[in-house]
Amino acid sequence: MATPRPPFAKVPRTLLTHDGVSNGARVVPEEVAVAFTYGSATFAVMMATPADIEDFAIGFSLTEGIAGSFPDITSIDVVSHEQGIEVRMTLGTARDEQLLSRRRRLAGPAGCGLCGIESLEAAVAPVRMVKASLGVDRTTVFAALRALGARQRLNEATHAVHAAGFWSVAQNQLVAAREDVGRHNALDKLAGALARQRVDPATGFIVLSSRLSIELVQKAAMIGCPMLVAVSAPTNFAVRAAEGAGMTLVAVARDDSFEIFTHPERVATSAAR
Repeated sequence: MATPRPPFAKVPRTLLTHDGVSNGARVVPEEVAVAFTYGSATFAVMMATPADIEDFAIGFSLTEGIAGSFPDITSIDVVSHEQGIEVRMTLGTARDEQLLSRRRRLAGPAGCGLCGIESLEAAVAPVRMVKASLGVDRTTVFAALRALGARQRLNEATHAVHAAGFWSVAQNQLVAAREDVGRHNALDKLAGALARQRVDPATGFIVLSSRLSIELVQKAAMIGCPMLVAVSAPTNFAVRAAEGAGMTLVAVARDDSFEIFTHPERVATSAAR
């Protein structure tokens, strides 16, 4: 069992204001190298917050199409090294053979989800179609945004990390939330948490504290989630991809308003009485 690393640290800093200078400390998020190994080969090395590492590994495996479902990962072991964290995974025979045929290396900073891809075609591959039926109203979207804010404990301490949460329509609540310095990592961790909890991503929607980029649309589609809600704006690429994949994009979401960019039929637009 790996020794857990703290997800944040207190560092000294000097504060300058219009009135003077003072010394003190600030809580900042930790960032370490996390290597994903399948069999005997390292497939990816990502910079991430050292928390919920198993969720991260499982979610990454699912959103990158390395594993088709959680049971495809037959074992997982988290090992701490001085240089970072290694996650050793084994796959079923069929998946292991598929991985060997499409080997690629990813070496990405937290802000990049496509670093290391050798082929431009791989980066702009069509997004998987999402056909899940889902219906929500505006009050549900606002409730999900408030719930995600309440679950951002690490960001409350550091003001420097992203969050991804999943709102279950049936349970009418946020059933999981994960944080990380990288928005892609936060979504991967959430995907892993949903897989471990046996939550079907088609039964609700994902709420994000970041902008909506193409990689987030691709990852959400890979696990079959029909709707994304984000506090910031989407890129045009993300809008085009979501439209073609049948996904609903809700963005620029605030306490009192939000904008629907694709497939608005999943959100009731009639005014609340």
